[in-house]
Amino acid sequence: MPKRVDHDERRTEIGRALVRVAGRLGLHAVGMRDVAAEAGVSLRLVQYYFQTKEKLLLYGLQQLAEEFGERVTARVRAAGDTPGPRATIEALLLASLPIDEESRAFHLVYTSYAVLAVTDEVLAAQPFLQSPDSAEDAVAGLLARAQDAGLVGPDVDVRTEAVGLLAMTAGLGISVLTRQRDAESAIAVLRHCLDRIFRGPSLG
Repeated sequence: MPKRVDHDERRTEIGRALVRVAGRLGLHAVGMRDVAAEAGVSLRLVQYYFQTKEKLLLYGLQQLAEEFGERVTARVRAAGDTPGPRATIEALLLASLPIDEESRAFHLVYTSYAVLAVTDEVLAAQPFLQSPDSAEDAVAGLLARAQDAGLVGPDVDVRTEAVGLLAMTAGLGISVLTRQRDAESAIAVLRHCLDRIFRGPSLG
């Protein structure tokens, strides 16, 4: 009896292969043949599932978003059963820093998508590339909770601080990718900025 093919699983495997090879070559240089080789399947099979490179790129972007969410969730869980606002913010920001091979590939590929979206209207319309807005809302909300609990000073503008933290983390990520600084240095800068906002020692 022939083995039943799980098409969703096969598409997922091809999407992961895209992210891996884009992390090595850069998204602009990736072709469907490269993805097929990385996934260990034929070019014809990749074309069967995605038809065009654009459709493959859109699927890869969706998968990147899902895996980023999973990484944030894992970091928050690692912070304890009931992590406070600071630990949660730190988990979210650390998840977007390229501090290991997996997150390095994510950061590099996400940045490549963002650059391509400047001139590609289809990519620019994808919800994931608007996720900084939702991340800003999330961080601002956590800072507001901390402010209500007396962990952040009453004069702190939580929206401005949220924007600053996210922009700083994005810049730190680029500096790690370009080897301007190492991961430990970037984490130290991030925690220093959180120390400035929060009262008391690091909770993350």
